[in-house]
Amino acid sequence: MMVNHQSKGGSFRDLAALMEGTPGSSTSEKMAPRRSSLSVSSGRIIIASNHLPLRVKKGSSGEWTFEWDEDALVAQAKDGLPRPQFQEVLYVGSLPVDIDLEEQEGIAIKLKDLYNCCPVYLEHSVKEKFYKGFCKQQLWPLFHYILPGSPSSSQRFNVEYWQAYVKANKSFADKIVEESATDTEFVWIHDYHLLVLPSLLRKRFNRIRAGVFLHSPFPSSEIFRTFPKREELLRSLLNADLIGFHTFDYARHFLSCCSRMLGLEHETSRGSITIDYYGRTVGIKIMPTGVNPQRYLDGFVWDEFKWRRGELQAQFQGVTVMAGVDDMDSFKGIDLKLQAFERLLEYHPEWRGKVVLVQVTNPPRSTGHDITELHAFITNLVSSINYKFGNPATNYVPVHYLERHVPLHERMAFYRCRRQALGVHQWLRVAIAAEGKEPCAGSLANLHILSIVKRNS
Repeated sequence: MMVNHQSKGGSFRDLAALMEGTPGSSTSEKMAPRRSSLSVSSGRIIIASNHLPLRVKKGSSGEWTFEWDEDALVAQAKDGLPRPQFQEVLYVGSLPVDIDLEEQEGIAIKLKDLYNCCPVYLEHSVKEKFYKGFCKQQLWPLFHYILPGSPSSSQRFNVEYWQAYVKANKSFADKIVEESATDTEFVWIHDYHLLVLPSLLRKRFNRIRAGVFLHSPFPSSEIFRTFPKREELLRSLLNADLIGFHTFDYARHFLSCCSRMLGLEHETSRGSITIDYYGRTVGIKIMPTGVNPQRYLDGFVWDEFKWRRGELQAQFQGVTVMAGVDDMDSFKGIDLKLQAFERLLEYHPEWRGKVVLVQVTNPPRSTGHDITELHAFITNLVSSINYKFGNPATNYVPVHYLERHVPLHERMAFYRCRRQALGVHQWLRVAIAAEGKEPCAGSLANLHILSIVKRNS
């Protein structure tokens, strides 16, 4: 989880305080004797996420090469750890590529030695059903308030996908148990890919200390109750010691689900929220993510940043630059952004030749008819806007559409050149993305945010 200065130590100190029962802990005093035996002593934390914070490439000779990914959210999570308690961070996650069986052991040893990363190897069929099937086609739409509209919809519950989801989570649990030094390890679980992991770990290590942070929204009880495995997910989350959400609304929806589906009521005391679950006190925290401003300030001296900034300033000299960075996803509103920009040029011809939109689009993380259709619509819309309002005589191109990975130094260069950071807030619930806060940290100039709101009428 990316952290800003306010939450950099605060959010994680809340988690440490909850486990240790230190002064200022948000748990009730009746749990203090039990927590005293769970004090942090190993000086290590295990961060579990779907993907390891690594970039992977295969060379022409067939050799795999690995590189640390500083842009990965979990890679920056260590910046928020209280150093006196945690001297070591161990990462557990899968790789974005399939590794041959005979190479797996050697690569696992190499990754642990070089990066403190422990790969979880999943069968290709399990990985496809787990990630592209259950996570992206069922959980992701559910958490964003999208329900299946027809019996043939890919969003309808699929038993095989669910079984693959549980099997993948079991593989993560096995790896964590294998790497655990004691039965009181400190485990930080990230996002909706691993929602049944807390239950699997609690069955193996009853005294394990686990925190879960959900990077996505959590839907209202009216939406969540439509999911057949709703109780399994709720009970698994409650097997953690702390559950973190982006906003109070998401936490409130979770509490409402626990009340209406499990009959569990929460308690509040001096601003803290807790739920008693089978003799354990589970803390609920609101932990908005952010960016580390110092990382971006340090980037201003990078040679690659200076070179790219100079190149962009020459390219966009004399025009106002709007910039947006989004995933290729139906919930991000890229199509709405482009349509609004088209309307701007149509209704205000005085801006033609004076404003450009730079849209950076990350590759889609899922497949399916919806993504294919959206991709075709966006690319056609970009071509249409550039054809209608472009001017070859002056080399004016209204929309610069970049559909590729853009490294940090290049994103910072765009932020420094732009005058507006262009965002879209749909009526659909969209997860809070750290990229939305990058322009604030990536520029020392005045920031103007242009928001386009589509209300649900």
